[in-house]
Amino acid sequence: MKRFIGLMVFVLCLCIVPVLCAQDASSVGWLSSKEDKSGAVVLEEVVVTASRVEEKKKEITSNVTIIDEEDIKMSSANNLGDLLIEKGIGHTERLPGCSISIGIRGFRSNTLGIDLKGHVIILLDGHRIATGNAAKVMTKNIERVEIIRGPASVQYGSAAIGGVVNVITKRGKDKPTAFVEGMLGSFGYEEGSVGFSGKVNEFDFSGGFTTESRDDYDTADGERYYNTGYDKKENYSLNLGFEFLPENRIGVIYNNFNADHVGNPSYLSQNDLDDSKDSRNRSIDLTYDGGIADGLFFWKVRYFEGKDEDKWFDPTASNPDAWDDGFPQKVTVDHEGVQAQVSYNQQYLLVTAGFDWMNYETKDDTYSPKNTEYDNPAYFLLAKTRLFDQKLFISGGVRHDKYEVDMKSEGNTESDDHISPRVGAAYLLTDYLKLRANYGEAFRMPTAKQLAADYVDWGIHYVGNPNLDPEKSKAYEGGIDLSYASFNSSLTYFYTDFKDKIASDGGWPDTTYVNIGKSEIEGVEGEFSCDIGTLFDWNFELKPYASFGYLTKYKDKETDEDLKYTSDLHVSYGITISDFEGLSANLNLAYTGEQTIEDFESGLWPAPAVEKGGFTVANLVISKKLLDYENYGGITLRGEIQNLLDKDYEYVKGYPMPGRSLFLGLRYDY
Repeated sequence: MKRFIGLMVFVLCLCIVPVLCAQDASSVGWLSSKEDKSGAVVLEEVVVTASRVEEKKKEITSNVTIIDEEDIKMSSANNLGDLLIEKGIGHTERLPGCSISIGIRGFRSNTLGIDLKGHVIILLDGHRIATGNAAKVMTKNIERVEIIRGPASVQYGSAAIGGVVNVITKRGKDKPTAFVEGMLGSFGYEEGSVGFSGKVNEFDFSGGFTTESRDDYDTADGERYYNTGYDKKENYSLNLGFEFLPENRIGVIYNNFNADHVGNPSYLSQNDLDDSKDSRNRSIDLTYDGGIADGLFFWKVRYFEGKDEDKWFDPTASNPDAWDDGFPQKVTVDHEGVQAQVSYNQQYLLVTAGFDWMNYETKDDTYSPKNTEYDNPAYFLLAKTRLFDQKLFISGGVRHDKYEVDMKSEGNTESDDHISPRVGAAYLLTDYLKLRANYGEAFRMPTAKQLAADYVDWGIHYVGNPNLDPEKSKAYEGGIDLSYASFNSSLTYFYTDFKDKIASDGGWPDTTYVNIGKSEIEGVEGEFSCDIGTLFDWNFELKPYASFGYLTKYKDKETDEDLKYTSDLHVSYGITISDFEGLSANLNLAYTGEQTIEDFESGLWPAPAVEKGGFTVANLVISKKLLDYENYGGITLRGEIQNLLDKDYEYVKGYPMPGRSLFLGLRYDY
């Protein structure tokens, strides 16, 4: 508690400093784009919500990547997982059907059950959705994706060690529009989508519906991989709002993902022909965003609730893996929460104070623990100062999380708390060049099973350890951002010290959980893009781009060996072309580096460690407006080639991805 009070004092000092330093000066007005004396467009005035409030990207002290609506439109991805893979965000584990974990800086999200088991979290409009499976978030009604690289526990609590992916749904603007789209493709792929967006007086609305299906696919080697198809995936997305006073809006956001009879084929070498699963993820938000007319005070209140569910069907008709049991397994996570925060904003100071509450209830119909509950209230304080004519930005924050876990079936309850600090600085050397540095701590709370288990399963007596510490990390980063005319780039160095990893002690017949292991991850990451067409005043866009993440060190400090399931290099690069008259194209290549893994496909125990090679996947998207009816909309033809080079590749050993796949679609926009 003394540490928490000390950190609160530090953050409050940040609030006081600009008041003492403030001079009589008119406030600086920032435009959506700013020009220097030569007329060149300089550092972008992009607005992001990485710190839980809208801020200009140039004032952010950490490394934040934005995938905007145009990037999403020109991508061949139809879900968040494939989008992040294409953009080279980090190592992923992608399985056939509907399972994609996402990786940032050597850490990954958890795809099975509760998201608190992972080290990267997925947010939808700023709140958790109870899953780390990025395949459950589809892209048709997304405005942008913000990726916070590095620790974000100050903003969002447990499990935000590697980073946070915040998916922001579209909000209606301007006059109403609508679209209808259909697409056919390889391996019997069918997709249909409809959507609408707009604003009428004080009422805004945006929504979309997508359904798709696919048969089993062939690998690049020409081998049919049976049971990789799915009967149906559906996504409903709706964002409605009403501005009843200036700067005061109430809203409802609804998202629902359903996947029915998705093939669960096991390894290709042990191809199971009939196992499948159904997946669901649903959430509904009730929001109130308010503020006073001059913007000095603004606030947000949100209540949300939802459900994440996976159900596996394991018939006895085929039995290549000897595990078929003839009855289904279902894991359900019900979640609800509240977010409340208020901000004070003036020329030299932005301070935000708030309260979060999150509750999870899990149920496993087959395995233990069958019922658990997580309760997590938290308080946070964030502050940022703007000094020296708004060239120096110093930010800080502190959060106190209290959490309680309840093994409801066994009646055991345990509780703990944790304090997370963060501090950072950014300095504008010029209007288009920024230096930044950041330090943050993050944590992952132990699960209910790890803290409070007391049950027997498969002859093993699992015993919780109430003395477990949370897994913790300390991360340092420094970087530089350059944005001048049509040229944008950034480079970041980071170092993460991770300790208190939670693992089983391996005991038998009694086994418990202990804090063991330390690791360190060090690396560099960067982005680059340049619109050559704008640079030379051409009447078309020609934009090469690249991004990368390279781990120079990813060591287990106990064994001095490289961490398993961690690729050292990820690179995404390509080129976008547009004539601004309806023709556009994007060629994207994504490289995933080598990694050391355990070869469970071998059937040996313990599984031997092997090296899994790197690979590059190329995707091509071309679209052309065929007809333009002016006041009655237009028709666009779209073609895609996924795995253009017909590469034989796999994100998880034994699960090869589809060979070259062709898609063709039509879209009508009104």
